[in-house]
Order: sequence, then structure tokens, then C-alpha cells
Amino acid sequence: MTTPVLILPGWHNSGPSHWQSLWQNAHGYIRVEQHSWDWPLRGDWMIQLEEAVLANPNAVLVAHSLGCVLVAAWASHSLIAHQIKGALLVAPADTERPEMQQMLHSWSPIVRERMPFPSVVATSRNDPYCSFMRASALAHAWGSRLVDCGMSGHINAESNLGDWPEGFALLQDLLKEEVPHGH
Repeated sequence: MTTPVLILPGWHNSGPSHWQSLWQNAHGYIRVEQHSWDWPLRGDWMIQLEEAVLANPNAVLVAHSLGCVLVAAWASHSLIAHQIKGALLVAPADTERPEMQQMLHSWSPIVRERMPFPSVVATSRNDPYCSFMRASALAHAWGSRLVDCGMSGHINAESNLGDWPEGFALLQDLLKEEVPHGH
């Protein structure tokens, strides 16, 4: 039985040249569609994720940017979060920054609770939407392993990573991880 992989794009969705879209097209992963990619409401996005997990138990989540903040919020509220096999959280967005408040007011504060499944935060040293220090602190709060992706910007299509083989290797580790959580 193959593990379902749920793709969780961030604000404005992930375009055709984004590694999330390339992975989805190449491997048949499932994108969690949101009602509004441009006016994201945290509660609405959490409901969409909950329904996707109900339909795809034992999934691995692959989140980018705002999608990472979504996973943290959802995991702290959902009664089925323990069913998730793991999460790859790439370039979390710092929604608490003052310039983000008007557009993303429902996304603060960022939930800082340990997630009930194994997770990896992949972040960059020059991400314009979240400092390396902030991403490191979030990884620590979420109980995630931190992966330093060097100078990769927001780890998106503009970063020119193609299908981002380094990230895909991180996903493969989560897909085969059979260690009990907490190790």
C-alpha cells in the first residue's frame, strides 16, 4: 500500500514550475485545494486539510510557506493529526511580521506546539519571508528536524531548484520512516 502524499501550497498557490507542482505531476500526489488562494483564512484552510486527511489516512504532508503554518495550526486542533505519517515543512512563512498582518490577519499567532508526527523543516538562510533564526525557533517548537538549505531564497520556483531533488530525498526519508515518534 502506498502512502498518500498531500501537497499543501502556500499563499497564492504553487505555480506550474514550483517543485510542489512538478512533484504532483510526476508522482500523482494530491494537492489540497483551498477556496481562496489569495485571501487565505486559517480556519477555512484547516477544514480543507482535515477533509483531505480524512480521505487519505496515514498521509505524508508536503507543505510550503503558509502551508507550514497551516500544518502547525491544524495539528494542534485536529483529533486525527496522529494519523499523519510525517510532514515536510518547507520555507515556513513568518505570518507574525507586521507587513503580513493586514493580508494574513487570521494566521497570527503561529501555533508553536510539538506536532504529533515526525517532521522536517527545510529552510534557507536568505528567505525573504522568514529569517533563519525564526525558522529554527519554529522547528524547535514543532519538534521538527531542521535542514539548512543554504542560500535558496523562499525555496520556490524563483529559487530555480527545478524539481528540487534534495527536498525529494527528505520526502523519501519521511515516507519510509517506520521509527516510532519521539525518537
